[in-house]
Amino acid sequence: MMKNVFVSNHPLLRHKLTLLRDTETKHKQFREVVGEMAKLLCYEATQDLPLQEQLVTTPLGTAKGYRLLGEIGLVPILRAGLGMVDGMLEMLPGSQVWHLGFYRDEKTLHPVAYYNKLPNQATVQMCLILDPMLATGGSAVAAVDTLKHWGAERIKFVGLIGSPEGIEKLHSVHPDVPIHLAAIDDGLNDIGFIVPGLGDAGDRQFGTG
Repeated sequence: MMKNVFVSNHPLLRHKLTLLRDTETKHKQFREVVGEMAKLLCYEATQDLPLQEQLVTTPLGTAKGYRLLGEIGLVPILRAGLGMVDGMLEMLPGSQVWHLGFYRDEKTLHPVAYYNKLPNQATVQMCLILDPMLATGGSAVAAVDTLKHWGAERIKFVGLIGSPEGIEKLHSVHPDVPIHLAAIDDGLNDIGFIVPGLGDAGDRQFGTG
C-alpha cells in the first residue's frame, strides 16, 4: 500500500465499479452508480472527523452521543466530479459545495483552469476534492494548489479509480493530502486515460460520449 493512499476493498464498491467499467452500462445507470459509490467512499474518507460529546434525551432516559465538529467543503472538479456530489451530500447534508473547473490540454496533458467558485476566505475545516478519475494528476494538483492558496486547513482527494502515475504526481507535490479510491489501475495510455479504467467519466455520466 502506498503511503497516505487508501483503497477500499468493500464488496459493494467492487461490485459497483464493475458496473461502471462495463461498456453496456448506459449513462443513466452509470450516473446513479457514481453517486452510490461516492456515498460509500464518503464513509471511508471521513472516519477521522473530529467529534464532540453531547448528551441527548431519549424516550427512556439520557444517552451520551456525539456531534461533528467543524465545517466540510465539497469541491467537485468540473464536470465529472459533479456526479459525486449528491451521494456525498446524502452523508454530509450540511456541507458547503464549491466548484473548480479545469480542462486538459490535449497536446500537453496539463490542466487549464477556467472556473473557480470559491468564496473570498476559507470557511471550512476540511475540503474533499471530488473527481472520479485520478489520471495524470494534473487537475488534482491544481485543485490542491488552489485550495491551499485559499487557506484550506485539511484537504483530501476522493475518487473512484487512480493510476500509479496520478498518485505519484499528486503526492510528489502534496504528500500531505490523503487519497481515497475504489481501485488503482495499471496505468495510463498514450493520451493520458487510465487503463483499463472506464472511459471518460464525464461523457459516460452525461451521455455525451
